[in-house]
Amino acid sequence: MPSSQPSGQPLALFNGSYLGEKPTGIGVVARDLAAALDPALVPLLEPREPGTAPVRPHSIPIPTDLSPAHGSRGHLRRLIWTQQRLPELLREQRAPLLLSPLPEAPLLRGVRSLVLAHDLLPLRYPQPTPLLAYHLAYVPAVLHRAVRVLCNSEATAREVHGRLRVPTKKLVPIRLGFHPGSLKPLGLPRGNAFLVLGRHDPHKNLERVLRAFASLPDPDCTLHLVGPHDRRYTPRLQALAEELGIASRCRWSAWVSDQERLELLNRCRALVIVSLWEGFGLPALEAMACGTAVIAADAGALPEVVGTVGLLVDPRSVGQIADAMGACLEQGSLLQRAAEEGPRRAATFSWMETGQQITRLLQDLS
Repeated sequence: MPSSQPSGQPLALFNGSYLGEKPTGIGVVARDLAAALDPALVPLLEPREPGTAPVRPHSIPIPTDLSPAHGSRGHLRRLIWTQQRLPELLREQRAPLLLSPLPEAPLLRGVRSLVLAHDLLPLRYPQPTPLLAYHLAYVPAVLHRAVRVLCNSEATAREVHGRLRVPTKKLVPIRLGFHPGSLKPLGLPRGNAFLVLGRHDPHKNLERVLRAFASLPDPDCTLHLVGPHDRRYTPRLQALAEELGIASRCRWSAWVSDQERLELLNRCRALVIVSLWEGFGLPALEAMACGTAVIAADAGALPEVVGTVGLLVDPRSVGQIADAMGACLEQGSLLQRAAEEGPRRAATFSWMETGQQITRLLQDLS
């Protein structure tokens, strides 16, 4: 995408403060969205030490201790940095807009921002955590003050309007994407392992996944759960696996590299993503890109993502989840269909097109 801006006049700065060494969820989206934008038009605020080589050209160094990898202290540092330092960077770079891949932006310094809303899960399923006030007060304020709110699905746009009354004229649904070069079919033999990618929060519905898996008659199938461990939820889920007699067939990985993720997606029997609600459901898209069968909930944005390619189930029905898993074990035709139709469906989600859509929007607003 050629740059049409005068030298030193970016369209916006990209807020990379959430980026860390082991990105998951929002961090993955932030990394990939930044890569889809022309770095001359939208320079990245890149966590790196001053004087070190940038990962992306034109990037501007920012502190390296602001990401979720640094826990609650990192979160607090990021919020303070966002309010105090970020407006100064915009002025220094003469950038008229801030593009933030999550709903975080300065509130009191006259900053014009575009922010990406992923979901309102903390409001839909509130948890008594130190971050509750952040979700109840700060995030809604950011969404209302933004000049545009990018929504990662039509479902998220409806919820942002319905729950927070953000005007529909501000809401711009976009499609997330994937990188065809790094997520693709490898032609590897598939085993009998079911794969879960994501956190262990209650809305991920993993208790029902474990119960459904335990009801399968095949003693050789396994369940691999990949996602950050959470002391509030992970021990309880592991105890349930023990109680159900399936602990020896469950594997728990807190994180895997991109290459390991690619191989897991290509070797598993199916991806299981039966959350009670998802604002998008990126693992479903990644699985389809690899030609992998997807068992998805018929809730939130997941039907938008998988279309007719995935096996849609009622996420509150253990029986339906188990039946879908059993069908993937028994019916080779389901795997063949996923191998043929999944990559075609995934190809309709393009980071390049999303980057072009956002660039046009930034140009209109500048």
